[in-house]
Amino acid sequence: MPDRTQLIVGLGNPGPQYELTLHNAGFLVLDYFAGDLGVEISSKRWQSLYTGTRLSGRQLILLKPQTYMNRSGESVARFAAYFKIDPEDILLIHDDLDLEQDRIKMVARGGAGGHKGVRSVINHLAANDFARLKIGIGRPPIFEGGSAMPVDQYVLSRFSSDRMASFQRVLPFLSSAIRLFAVQGVETAMNRINRRLSISSSRSETIE
Repeated sequence: MPDRTQLIVGLGNPGPQYELTLHNAGFLVLDYFAGDLGVEISSKRWQSLYTGTRLSGRQLILLKPQTYMNRSGESVARFAAYFKIDPEDILLIHDDLDLEQDRIKMVARGGAGGHKGVRSVINHLAANDFARLKIGIGRPPIFEGGSAMPVDQYVLSRFSSDRMASFQRVLPFLSSAIRLFAVQGVETAMNRINRRLSISSSRSETIE
């Protein structure tokens, strides 16, 4: 019986103007994970950057859709169909407004929660039972007078130097979380990851 292939997807927007924005957290995490495995996500296919690799005997495809966020599902669905990957063997990595900054959550399935990239993947797969690794970015700041920064403007804002320093410190934990999903499955990953109240409390940790 051939090995099952797992699809690990980081969400973001292509182009240098978006590289260090909050909405590109998924790209940043996946690039770090690829570096941990000693590979580069540089092959091009179906409006995506991708690479194939192996981890503990499992075949992985690391994927960064190069459409804009609201069309992310197009390439995810193409890869899933071509490589015969079931939804439960897909992990989507993305930013999440409903989680406070420096919080993380792994879930096995669910709705889009207002995230246009997740909604696109659900629509194109015609399924929502794929895992997600959610990276908290918090809600937009409140201006003097009580109005909030528009969400579209907020998610496309760049990491401040302080936020980037914090994010970089937790990248090893996030990389270990992906590894845990790939090797031991989403249920184990959820049990190990979601019991932590905050990524910030685990900045020096990895998961084996």
